[in-house]
Amino acid sequence: MATVVLLGGMVPGAQAAPGVQDIDTELAYTCDLPEGKQSVKARVKVTAKVPESAQPGQAIQPEDVVLEATLPEGVIPVAAGSSAASVSAEIRLAVDVSQKDRHARAEWIGTTAEPVPIPAEGDLPLTTSGTVPYVKPGASGDLSLDAGALSVDLALYSAQGTPAEPSGTSLDCAPDPEQGTELAELDISGEGEDGASAPAPPASASSGSDTPGVEATPEVGARAKQPAAPDAPACVGDVNNGLNLNAYVTGYANVAKLNGATKFPLACTQIEQGPTRVDLSEPGFTHIYQDSTALLDYEGKPQLPPATGTFLTFGFMPTTATLEMTQVPPGVDSEGTPDYNVRSHLVVDWSDMSNKGVTTIDLDLILRLRDVKVNGVPLDVGDNCRSSKPFTLSLEGRMTAKDGVTTGYTLATGGVLTGSVTLPPFSGCGAGEDLDNLFTASLSGVPGYVKQVQGAPCAAQQHVPGSEGAVCTDEYEPVGVPEAIR
Repeated sequence: MATVVLLGGMVPGAQAAPGVQDIDTELAYTCDLPEGKQSVKARVKVTAKVPESAQPGQAIQPEDVVLEATLPEGVIPVAAGSSAASVSAEIRLAVDVSQKDRHARAEWIGTTAEPVPIPAEGDLPLTTSGTVPYVKPGASGDLSLDAGALSVDLALYSAQGTPAEPSGTSLDCAPDPEQGTELAELDISGEGEDGASAPAPPASASSGSDTPGVEATPEVGARAKQPAAPDAPACVGDVNNGLNLNAYVTGYANVAKLNGATKFPLACTQIEQGPTRVDLSEPGFTHIYQDSTALLDYEGKPQLPPATGTFLTFGFMPTTATLEMTQVPPGVDSEGTPDYNVRSHLVVDWSDMSNKGVTTIDLDLILRLRDVKVNGVPLDVGDNCRSSKPFTLSLEGRMTAKDGVTTGYTLATGGVLTGSVTLPPFSGCGAGEDLDNLFTASLSGVPGYVKQVQGAPCAAQQHVPGSEGAVCTDEYEPVGVPEAIR
């Protein structure tokens, strides 16, 4: 039984990801202006990505949602002498979720990233984006998403960024009735790809039937909440990929020559689980292997969040610098097989029902230095001061399990990883003079000890929103937020 539990932890929800369909719909709306003014016409474009199919009880999370509204001239109440120079917007689109004769309503909300300049004449284009609620079908049968009513809240600002007079306005808009409003249609099947019946969703997923999965009203999730911790960066899992894990990681890296350590802030890693192999060739033992890939994820880039390190260069000179660690993403071979950088090996000893496991993670990285100060004085190192070539950070985590007690690290539970890294020489350092040798002499060539802590990962496709003891937030971010330890 212990073997089944551990193997299930290594490959949670392993299954093929469904196809993705693109929503790209442009609609005409009629908007009522406030204070009894005449109505105006507006155009709204909705783009997003949703899966082509799902199963009853499976959360469907629309991704990359963008709401673009084009408002006609005269919508913004800019009186003569007004200081209004820019406008920010929040667009709220009602999305009707229907399945057979059961209906629910979601609200897709988008906001502008920054205020948009108000044109002197002509239409006002507004582009907004945001995180939207998941939808969970309660039964088999096609599930439709249709655009409904729309509202636009506009806030006006002066050229100095302060609220203008008037401070804003709101529009309530209805889709023109002569057009179709369908955004997407998803195939909700009661059977998986292997023909097995899909598991019925929990009773909490249904508000329209006492029997889960039978003629149940689709469930709509809540709007995105705050992250798991104040300093936690965005780390959202892929609900459409049963092989995806997303986890937070943090830790320290020693710089051997400087007798100091740099703490790397909380970071996100996306893990794509690969194939599992079982080897029964050794009598009395079962060997289970799994290869995976890990990719750092910071604001959509494969890197750690920037970190600041302070050291005593040459033993006496206080030096600070911002360190940017960027990962070289794993490649693929000619047949499309990933270059796996995570390898897990579990050994089951049937004589005493014990388990031992080891996981190795190899990340190819490039280190860039910027914002360097020596004894408080800025040192111009230029824009391309970095390691002359990629280097490998090798980490290892070990686990043991016996008599129902598991200790140590596994990919599926998290824990402590240790290893070392040797920095290569530096190049491109210095704007007016060559500083390569300075940083090479101070940082390169001697292995530095690394201790990282990975939190328990989120398996987004397995998460049941609102469930007790979940390892994911309802926004599909990890609940486990580790603390760095030396």
